[in-house]
Amino acid sequence: MNLLKTTFLMTLMTLLLVFAGQALGGQNGAMIAFVFAVAMNGFSYWFSDKIVLKMYKAHPVTEQESPDIYRIVRELSHRAQLPMPKVYLIDNPTPNAFATGRNPEHAAIAVTTGIVQILNREELSGVVAHELSHVLHRDILISSIAATIAGAISMLANMAQWAMIFGGFGRSNDNNERGGIFGTIAMMIVAPLAAMLIQMAISRSREFAADAGAARITGNPSGLVSALRKLQEGNKRIPMQANPATAHMFIVSPLSGKGVASLFSTHPSMDERIARLEGMTPGRA
Repeated sequence: MNLLKTTFLMTLMTLLLVFAGQALGGQNGAMIAFVFAVAMNGFSYWFSDKIVLKMYKAHPVTEQESPDIYRIVRELSHRAQLPMPKVYLIDNPTPNAFATGRNPEHAAIAVTTGIVQILNREELSGVVAHELSHVLHRDILISSIAATIAGAISMLANMAQWAMIFGGFGRSNDNNERGGIFGTIAMMIVAPLAAMLIQMAISRSREFAADAGAARITGNPSGLVSALRKLQEGNKRIPMQANPATAHMFIVSPLSGKGVASLFSTHPSMDERIARLEGMTPGRA
């Protein structure tokens, strides 16, 4: 069921990109956008992990350099029957973590120095298990591709905005010109919003599944519950300068938003996440 839902959402994202190309350049624009979408999917598959890790200046660590976190990752990977992922450290005081990679055999888990400082072993195990659950369910690749295509649609919307400012698309016929303008306005408003909502839907559903998976891997949801509370407070105290296109990859959103802005959060309510975890007893997790 999750695979079908993901395939549907990713297909819809690609169609949105084609729609954006259609609004900008007609049939030729749609064809170019489709080729662009396919190329982006391929590029994201092979290089998205390296791009994200480099973006946050993450550096790989060995067991000798960070024995505690390395042993936790190794122990929980064994429990989850996953290959040992690479471990990365981000020199950032904001407590957070994410996983990336194209598949379980090429996965990486990155944690900030801030999260290592404020969490005890049980809490850190809950966070690592959450990220390993993303790896197990192959969410890391899906999220990366969604972010790439959503970013491309936003870029095309910006291009359309500038094109309209400087005189539209040079169509000679008045009806065609009006149609082009209406199509461009629709693309500028609807396409980025739809892409964001699809990206949000992917992330929110996956976060609940990853929380439940973490509880199963560790056998005790209380560690992750305690960690989420600390991470929520930590991100309020020390906000991270994060790229919005990658915000959905973190265990807690690094972006702040209140009121209407909170409706577009890529993460579900922290209260709801905690409530679901507290409803899982250790014996049934």
